[in-house]
Amino acid sequence: MAAAGPTEYQMINQRTWPYKSDSGPRFTAFSFMSKTPPENHNPRKTNPTNHNLQFNPISSSNQEYSSNNFSHLPNDVLLKIAATFTLPNLRAASQVCKSWRDALRPLREAMLFLKYGKNFKHGRGGVEVNLNKALDSFLKGAARGSTLAMVDAGLLYWEMGRKEQGVAFYRKAAVLGDPAGQCNLGISLLQANPPDIEEAIKWLYKASIAGYVRAQYKLALCLHKGRGPSRDLKEAARWYLKAAEGGYVCAMYNTAICYSVGEGLSRSHKLARKWMKRAADRGHSKAQFEHGLSLFSEGNMMKAVVYLELATRAGETAADHVKYVILQQISTSSRDRAMFFADNWHPLPSSSC
Repeated sequence: MAAAGPTEYQMINQRTWPYKSDSGPRFTAFSFMSKTPPENHNPRKTNPTNHNLQFNPISSSNQEYSSNNFSHLPNDVLLKIAATFTLPNLRAASQVCKSWRDALRPLREAMLFLKYGKNFKHGRGGVEVNLNKALDSFLKGAARGSTLAMVDAGLLYWEMGRKEQGVAFYRKAAVLGDPAGQCNLGISLLQANPPDIEEAIKWLYKASIAGYVRAQYKLALCLHKGRGPSRDLKEAARWYLKAAEGGYVCAMYNTAICYSVGEGLSRSHKLARKWMKRAADRGHSKAQFEHGLSLFSEGNMMKAVVYLELATRAGETAADHVKYVILQQISTSSRDRAMFFADNWHPLPSSSC
């Protein structure tokens, strides 16, 4: 079970981090930081003639969190907020003010341990593979509060067969809001003996809402197969489609099937063919076989051979029989051209299953 890298966060087209040349109050994108009272708003004024009063929505008992002292956010709260941050986001947050820079130091250190851990796990950066050193680095990053390190520690524990420890780290990351941790925790609970279906779906749903495509696909499978409160084909198809739109190749194939047979989605040959081709072009062997059959039925023999050959090379033995039938019907030059295309084919980028 692989944890996809957290690469799947949306950018907000609204400036929240100040430039170094900024002057005056920071966090201008946060409405609650405004010093100017909205129209027709009359805060508690002690001097009606004073027109220079600053609007402060924070109660008097919490003055330390006013716009001028927002940097006094408690360190434990700040670390929980930033636990899922990647290195670029940590660097940006560390530039806000000195107190933030100091508070986020453990997470910046965690990023170094995370990098060392990945190098030792995969033999990168001039070091040999050493899983014990990789685990040690991930644990040091996790101890500093990084959910990214927690997920990698959990994954390595899982791969070592120490599944209980792996699940414990997935849970720590999941509670802090890390979608990869939530997804891995959900999948782990599905594979437990006995499985905890209800809690697994809860975590998969949280990760799916956050846009994590692997979780969306796994959630759709649960709903499709009835591994939950009830079997819900319409909801399953909706999550298949979301994951497919997010680039998850297995979801593209299942979306194509849903459109083809009208299961959870309105039957549409055009949309079924579209998603089947997308899955085939990204290396899904069954989709390559299905798309090859579709091209054969349409009379496009040479292209059919290309996809059937790709499917055969990926282990779809049934595709080889259909390809053999077509090869008897086309010229030698067309056959050679089809093989040339197959030899030089490269899958389009996608999230693998």
